[in-house]
Amino acid sequence: MRDTLTGLMLTLAAAGVATPTAQAASHEAVTQRHFASLLSGAEPKLAELTLFMNLMPKGGDLHHHYSGAIYAEQYLEWVDKQGYCVNKATSKIQLQRPTTPECVSGKDLAADDTAYRDLLQRWSSKDFSNHGGAKPPPDLQFFNTFLYFDDVASTNNREGLRTLKQRALAENVGYIETIFELTAGIPDADFDRDVAAAGLDDAKLQARLTAQLAKLEADPTFQQGVQKYVARVKDSSQGIDDENFTMRYQAYVLRALSPSLVFSQIAAAFNIANQEKQVVAVNLVGAENGNVAMRDYRLHMRMFRLLKARYPDVKLALHAGELALGMVPPEGLKFHIAEAVGVAGANRIGHGIDIAQESDAPQTLKTLRERDIPIEVNLTSNEFILGVKGDAHPVALYRKYGVPFVICTDDSGVTRHTLSNEYVLFASRYKPTYAEVKKLSYDSLRYAFLPESDKKRLTKQLDTRFAKFEADVAAMQTRAVRK
Repeated sequence: MRDTLTGLMLTLAAAGVATPTAQAASHEAVTQRHFASLLSGAEPKLAELTLFMNLMPKGGDLHHHYSGAIYAEQYLEWVDKQGYCVNKATSKIQLQRPTTPECVSGKDLAADDTAYRDLLQRWSSKDFSNHGGAKPPPDLQFFNTFLYFDDVASTNNREGLRTLKQRALAENVGYIETIFELTAGIPDADFDRDVAAAGLDDAKLQARLTAQLAKLEADPTFQQGVQKYVARVKDSSQGIDDENFTMRYQAYVLRALSPSLVFSQIAAAFNIANQEKQVVAVNLVGAENGNVAMRDYRLHMRMFRLLKARYPDVKLALHAGELALGMVPPEGLKFHIAEAVGVAGANRIGHGIDIAQESDAPQTLKTLRERDIPIEVNLTSNEFILGVKGDAHPVALYRKYGVPFVICTDDSGVTRHTLSNEYVLFASRYKPTYAEVKKLSYDSLRYAFLPESDKKRLTKQLDTRFAKFEADVAAMQTRAVRK
């Protein structure tokens, strides 16, 4: 049969009839030339490049925070839905009905343009860079936003996830892996004291962590927290997956808390991911330059090592190296990525900005390449929070040393952008070929924390979408030439 088909294709080609394979190759070649033309010259053609990237299929978004992806405007709608009010002076949600002039409904606040603009500037990065006035440091501005809308974030998961699905479909994104909700922690003063006494002595720490894990897993309250989280994922995700879109979830841990809370959250997250197939990974979030986060970084990596050894099939994505020179003393820039990989056993690294400052950066780059551990690159987020962009961004190093990476959004509701825009930034700043950009789209599925059967299914869908996209680009270019 194959020989017959091959003979038929050769006969058609000899007769001047384009075969489907030849047409596809021609469409791809036209798309390559068109893309190159958008980046030629002294300045990229940003408007046309934006159109191109909005239309281009994107496999997935692998570094995506659920609560940070919802826009402030939708959070205000949820304030009214739940009967709460917003304090006009502080922009904070109060869990009460709007009964005073100071605390009003979301609808009434939006009607007051001054209060509304002030709220948007507190709840997101809107107007931060193009307006004057007293402002907090960018990293503080970013992380503070979550304190404003957290009261309505997790109570509207179903609607929120559907909004994110529709927004993804509108920009040709077929898969999202979202960092979903914080796992429950259990404080334990005795554990905090013992861990402090043990320091980083491996034997003592391993023994104490092992004992604490056994205690937690025998605790009915701990197990109830795990089951409650699993039930929330199942409930919130109903109706999300279909033939055009897939979403999976990461359970996360907050690095700014006490050792007992962090460890119990890690233990819960691994238990959740081990039980619920839709929870495909565990993550660690929060400002990496915070006092507790810096003090306990090595401790946290050893906590992850213990749980990763116990649950080797559970995937681990870690925010690591989300730091820039001057944010912390130089010593704090020397080891975060290396330990996330070498100690904790991370399968993907989020951000990875301080790689050039690490003690043995060449070896770490080699390890990332050889182990095929990708970096989740978040250009808008890195520019806003850390002030790192352009040639200062280590994506240039990762490209040079063959370290895999994927393009992601991070918190697109807070920083008010899209995945398409991240591709525009990457293309306009680093002038890749179309082949590299297309590969990045496919790599976002290759490095997804999914079973191979799901990856194959999504990749086949992406093949179809790219074939149509390239055919459409070729047709547009033909029309443009005729005019």
